[in-house]
Amino acid sequence: MKAIDVPEIAGAYLFEPTPYSDERGFFCRTFDADVVRSVGLDPAAFVQDSVSRSVRGVLRGLHLRSGAGEAKLVRCSYGEIFDVVVDLRPDSPTYRNVAVFELSGETQATLYIPAGCAHGFQALSETADTSYRIDRPHDPAEDVTIAFDDPELAIAWPLPVTSTSQRDRGAPSLAEVLKQRES
Repeated sequence: MKAIDVPEIAGAYLFEPTPYSDERGFFCRTFDADVVRSVGLDPAAFVQDSVSRSVRGVLRGLHLRSGAGEAKLVRCSYGEIFDVVVDLRPDSPTYRNVAVFELSGETQATLYIPAGCAHGFQALSETADTSYRIDRPHDPAEDVTIAFDDPELAIAWPLPVTSTSQRDRGAPSLAEVLKQRES
């Protein structure tokens, strides 16, 4: 497994494993504490694992947490997703940058998203399972959502959106969220 710096988002990393394939299928290590530690992250900081299943066209996001924020490791364990990270840390050298990735069960790559970044994804395959490893217990009172179709971000989602949550459909613009954070 190797860690690759994500230049568009300061402090973000893509962890690429080495799957071993044979006639039975494949095997790969999806988390390695030593590799995580090698880029300055504390592997013991992750306290909660979650998984979502989405069907083709489903869009989840853009989500982030208020307060101390939330760092996470995201991996598509089955299927394929179009993954988006937006840097919303005012002191970051990559503030307001957007980075996109295609994560898949084929590669088992894991994306590290620093606290203070918004995250969302769209399922590209008929079924996509997405795993999250989060560094703080979830507190719904700290949930922040930004409109996935915000024209300022101009994210080119690859498929028509077939479904999203009510919360995501009614999300405020990036400008509104940033204004709320300043007050």
